Amino acid sequence: MSSSPTVVLVHGAFADASSWTSVITGLQAADVDVVAPSNPLRSVPEDAAYLTGFLGQIGGPVLLVGHSYGGAVITQTGADAPNVVGLLFVAAFAPEADEKLADINARFPEVPLAAALRTFGYAKDGADQTTDAYIDQAKFRDASCADVPAERARVMAVAQRAVSLDAFTTVITGTPAWKKLPSWAVVAASDHAIHPDAERDMARRAGSETIEIDASHAVAVSQPAAVADVILTAVEATS
Repeated sequence: MSSSPTVVLVHGAFADASSWTSVITGLQAADVDVVAPSNPLRSVPEDAAYLTGFLGQIGGPVLLVGHSYGGAVITQTGADAPNVVGLLFVAAFAPEADEKLADINARFPEVPLAAALRTFGYAKDGADQTTDAYIDQAKFRDASCADVPAERARVMAVAQRAVSLDAFTTVITGTPAWKKLPSWAVVAASDHAIHPDAERDMARRAGSETIEIDASHAVAVSQPAAVADVILTAVEATS
């Protein structure tokens, strides 16, 4: 239906848009318009500006779905882009204004991802030094996708995209989109990258309709049908 929103899937850190592949298949089978752009993984303001620009070429309403760090990006873009009608957080951050993602993590017990992170630096703009983080391949499966078959997890570890540390220390500006838009949240009850209690706390604070799935952080990979079902519920509610 023309009144139904286009679903825009925003991936998180250490991943790319292919992490949504099976979810996309499920949504397309339900005749839902869906697109999964690349998330630059540079900083919350930069990535949100990129996504806001991307949404400008979509005619009609949009339902933003963010995984992990992507939740912070949609929290900003949902406030900036006029055609966003709803938000869905999938094992994701949903920060308050001026709240760093690192500060959210610090309020809850440490998860295996913290010990699995490695960093490297590179020169930016000829002078400034930028630091990116990635997950140690040997620890990738436990930290990110423990319920994904080992063979698939090895491929995900090799293909992971590094994320700038700025992503965890920059903040959204203005009013978070979840304060003005309807929202849904998928809590991954066996998440080793974001503490499940952090996901529950953010969903409660946002007033999100919350669904818990016993899955790892990579819930969209390990249980795509369940994630697609939640998205379809949100599509129907925002149509």
